[in-house]
Amino acid sequence: MNKLLFLVSVFTFPLVLTAQLDFSEKHRLDHPLFNTMKEKINKGDYENITSVLVAQDGKLVFESYFNNAGLNTKHNTRSVTKTMATILTGIAIDKGFIKSEKDKILDYVNPRLPVKNQDERKQDITIEDLLTMSSILECDDDNMFSRGHEERMYIVEDWLQFFLDLPIRSHPFGPKPADSPYGRVMSYCSAGAAAMAEVVESAVKMPLDSFAKQNLFSPLDIKDYQLHYNPYKTLNTAGGSEYKSRDFLKMIQLFLQDGEWNDEQILSKEWVKKATTPKANAREGVDYGYLLWIKSFGSDQKYGAYYMSGNGGQKVLSMPELNTVVVITTTNYGKRKAHSYTDALMNEYIVPALLD
Repeated sequence: MNKLLFLVSVFTFPLVLTAQLDFSEKHRLDHPLFNTMKEKINKGDYENITSVLVAQDGKLVFESYFNNAGLNTKHNTRSVTKTMATILTGIAIDKGFIKSEKDKILDYVNPRLPVKNQDERKQDITIEDLLTMSSILECDDDNMFSRGHEERMYIVEDWLQFFLDLPIRSHPFGPKPADSPYGRVMSYCSAGAAAMAEVVESAVKMPLDSFAKQNLFSPLDIKDYQLHYNPYKTLNTAGGSEYKSRDFLKMIQLFLQDGEWNDEQILSKEWVKKATTPKANAREGVDYGYLLWIKSFGSDQKYGAYYMSGNGGQKVLSMPELNTVVVITTTNYGKRKAHSYTDALMNEYIVPALLD
């Protein structure tokens, strides 16, 4: 089967789901591979891992903390919390504050100053363009010379203005959107993810953190966290807000349960499907949905997953075919091997243990 078609089919696999997560100790799985994984992390074979949690069928089967982290540690998972923009956008659409992800962002936000690099095409930038990191603006965090590089944004006060001022990007060395998978060219852009906070906040007409507390944190019983903000005191959806590992597990379990929690539809099934379906190709073997990465794991790379990801190898991940969610946190910020470490934990230990 075509690999990408396989990924899509995985996300529609019929599952028996639970209404919430069961954290009781009685469900722990004493598997040799889990024990070996713990030993290797403690020895330092996989550096600076701070937590690994695995839940299957709604039950926490593995939970371990490392390197002075514990149950109550709040982890800065960097770009993992970009996906908060996806969740809050979906809730805003479900509640009628936003009509559609096809809406133009400039229908919701007004730049505080005249926009630089004037171009009428900027008027057509949509919410979906930002959620898929495929807008026409020149913004690439992987290119230190990019006008829109995130480090240039963080040193200015107005992040929305920074984003809207960017020039139109060209495509001289790669495929054009029309010639690309899914009709989009992805370019990793924290500034676009940050701009989504102001779009949603403007739409819901209340502080975005209050909207999140009311419509996400309270239903999921998430109480202890440290939110990060932009200079204008809007929730920072470029990343950085800190949550406990179990609360990250709840967020991704919400996706696995098609947006339902305790018999309440927190996020519509339609939005979950859209968010977890490939919308752009990130690189070979990896696609991108709405601020979610999509690829396969396991020793034979056959188990499709979608996941939140952040600097240091952070992963908050769902594998629908195995009815499993995983959280891996680290402090490996900026290290080249960081993502390979957590990929190895998935491929060599977690997936094989669940399959055994």
